[in-house]
Amino acid sequence: MGRGIGTRAGDERAVLMVTEPDDPTADLVLAELFARGVPVVRADPGDFPAQLRLSARLDEPGGWSGELTTATRQADLAAIRSVYWRRPRPYAFPGLEGQDKQFAVAQARYGLGGVLAALPGALYVNHPLRALYAAEFKPLQLATAKELGFIVPPTLITADPQAARDFIKEVGAAVYKPLRLTPYQVDGRDASIWVEPVTAEQIDDRVMATAHLFQAEVHKVADVRVTVIGPDREFCVRIDSDGGLLDWRKDYAALSYSVIDPPDGVSEALHAYLDRFGLVFGCFDFALDEENRWHWLECNPNGQWAWMVEPTGLPMIEAFADVLENGQ
Repeated sequence: MGRGIGTRAGDERAVLMVTEPDDPTADLVLAELFARGVPVVRADPGDFPAQLRLSARLDEPGGWSGELTTATRQADLAAIRSVYWRRPRPYAFPGLEGQDKQFAVAQARYGLGGVLAALPGALYVNHPLRALYAAEFKPLQLATAKELGFIVPPTLITADPQAARDFIKEVGAAVYKPLRLTPYQVDGRDASIWVEPVTAEQIDDRVMATAHLFQAEVHKVADVRVTVIGPDREFCVRIDSDGGLLDWRKDYAALSYSVIDPPDGVSEALHAYLDRFGLVFGCFDFALDEENRWHWLECNPNGQWAWMVEPTGLPMIEAFADVLENGQ
């Protein structure tokens, strides 16, 4: 195998980072691994097959063997110690259109993507099929959290306007949340759909167009983000916002951070949640009320975390590198 970044003598097992070219979070972890002498190969499926090449065989005991080659690196598929599945771009296939492009994308997704999801002996952070896919469904998140004993606000998922009105009247104060973030534009500019308060009077027949998530509003005093990395590391950060933002993502400049300890039993429940989905890493969000009760909001199985490193001083980068370096 061609030597990767920072190869340590006698240890050619590489960490594979599957992500887009512009990924500052991956850059931080890569730099830490480089400083440790751990080989890293960074690959983006969006480059396949022009700048990313794959040759994989399954004819020997032990799983797939062969090579994954980027413009600057080469990885031995049978010697990948861990895979950091971050934010890969979609397959592009410039120059193809219509059903030809659809065919090429499908073959790449199930061919290249399938091999990358089946590397023998590799630790996945997180596995794109067995873990990430299931853990991104909010209804399953909410049901699992409630089963594990977290406080989960009353929630309704519906396409029925009257059911939405009745629910909002019943809980008294409610919010609307998207079930999944998707690309969205207003007047040709990228926009975000935030968590917003909603009243029964605002509900009309547009609700019938698709599924919507409505939830009882938590009267919170702050938010909590818990980043769990590996089997025994969790980083709990209280997030306060000027003016008490309902959705703190609206204005990062208005936020302040403080490191806190979780209440009794929460750490165990967080790791139980990850185990339930087969996750190695997750970003958990809670609303904190006046009585210091933690109300479950969600777990992002591939969430952002690096922006909290500088204001808190927490060793999240090192924790991520530890997990990827150690593999299984």
